[in-house]
Amino acid sequence: MNRMEASTRSPQDTVQQIAGITESTIIRYFDTLNTENYQACANLFATDGVMYPPFEEGIVGREAIASFLQREAQGMKLEPERGISQSVEGDLEVQVVGKVQTPLFGVNVSWFFLLNSQQEIAATKIKLLASPQELLSLKR
Repeated sequence: MNRMEASTRSPQDTVQQIAGITESTIIRYFDTLNTENYQACANLFATDGVMYPPFEEGIVGREAIASFLQREAQGMKLEPERGISQSVEGDLEVQVVGKVQTPLFGVNVSWFFLLNSQQEIAATKIKLLASPQELLSLKR
């Protein structure tokens, strides 16, 4: 989907709220991914922010994250359900659980975010919540 098509996706593609979460950076993370605006999503990260996708090494920096998302996140629909957050030494730790639907399968997911004092994503780790048998069936 190109940028023009992404901007015409329906309003239900955006996340209105996540139970227990009020941080706008976290809500925008899900909104930008669901509307396939990968550069805007990457811009939510600190300059040296890191994304840890399932089965991948850490991806460092906004441009690398945007490029990765462009390649790997096409057609995904993120459905965050609920989360919790806590302040730790000036940073904010946020955990969100929900589902991801891809064109081929759906899976339960947990996202762990670390937000710095500027409300930028310093790191996020995405973990699939599936049984070993389910994970083997997802292997490429």
